[in-house]
Amino acid sequence: MPDHLPYAPGSIRTLPSWLLGRAAARGHRLVADALAAEGLRMMHHAVLSAVAELGPVSQAELGRTLGIDPKDMVAVVGDLQQEELVTRTPDPGDRRKNAVAISAAGKRRLRRTQRLGDEANAELTASLTPREREQLIALLTKIASPGE
Repeated sequence: MPDHLPYAPGSIRTLPSWLLGRAAARGHRLVADALAAEGLRMMHHAVLSAVAELGPVSQAELGRTLGIDPKDMVAVVGDLQQEELVTRTPDPGDRRKNAVAISAAGKRRLRRTQRLGDEANAELTASLTPREREQLIALLTKIASPGE
């Protein structure tokens, strides 16, 4: 997909919703391609990042925190465990639940994917000045989380 905007009627191409959608699609593509170089999909990266940040955490809590369906969470954690990026052990507080923790290999992979994601986001915002990047993040945060 080219980086230029596809044709849209003038009455549409200046709408914030249309422009945000185009920018999001480009950002998603750049980050997804960068993560693919490390063999990760975006959802896997998000889960690995959350596990690293939250420490040992139940799959259910991960799903609620990230807004991922429990069945999808089981599959993603299973994929990460198969690659030895996370461990899944019975939760000491409730043996019916699994506690997910990041492994040493997961920490190494996460450092690489975070760097690749940062590079992709830098490419996404390359035409902006540092001040404009700060403004963009502030404005998008207001749009994404009104009232916070």
